[in-house]
Amino acid sequence: MSEPTGLRARKKEQTRDAIGDAAVSLFLEHGFDRVSVNDIAAAAGVSKPTLFRYFPTKEDLVLHRFADHQGEAARVVRDRRPGAEPVTALHQHFRAGLDRYDPVTGLNDHPEVVAFHRLVFNTPSLAGRLTQYQLQDEKALADALGEGIQARLRAAQVLAVQRVLARANWQKIADGRTAQDVHPEAVADADQAFSQLR
Repeated sequence: MSEPTGLRARKKEQTRDAIGDAAVSLFLEHGFDRVSVNDIAAAAGVSKPTLFRYFPTKEDLVLHRFADHQGEAARVVRDRRPGAEPVTALHQHFRAGLDRYDPVTGLNDHPEVVAFHRLVFNTPSLAGRLTQYQLQDEKALADALGEGIQARLRAAQVLAVQRVLARANWQKIADGRTAQDVHPEAVADADQAFSQLR
């Protein structure tokens, strides 16, 4: 009985991936505002209602790639080793992302990643929707940090630092530098920023 459920889940995942990949490809080629939902549905071989079952908004067709990182800061705080300070755990996690050239740190020079970030940062509706994701992350992190205004302020500060660092890294790469070249500066900037948070 579990096999059909597993197969059904895999088919849904494949459909979701096909729709998302078609959308991002079209957006990168033509621009977000020049691609209709009908164009995406046709490219993915699905109906418009099917598309909206997987992605409630046009913006979500792009920003679903951030979903893997949704609530990540809160998970890092909850899963930190006993006795470790939350900011220290978040700093170590961000540094590990830099060392992996994780796109979420902005330190990734693959042309598709650079183009994807440019699309998100330069499209007002995507930037606005991304802010909604960030506010959800902020609330989750605040809940993981504790209660009250102190936890909310700390969460906002940490996520602002990560956002500024990632954007600065991306901008250096978008200006023509390689991720490997930017890496030492990115590490130094992260160390300084998280040190100031402590």
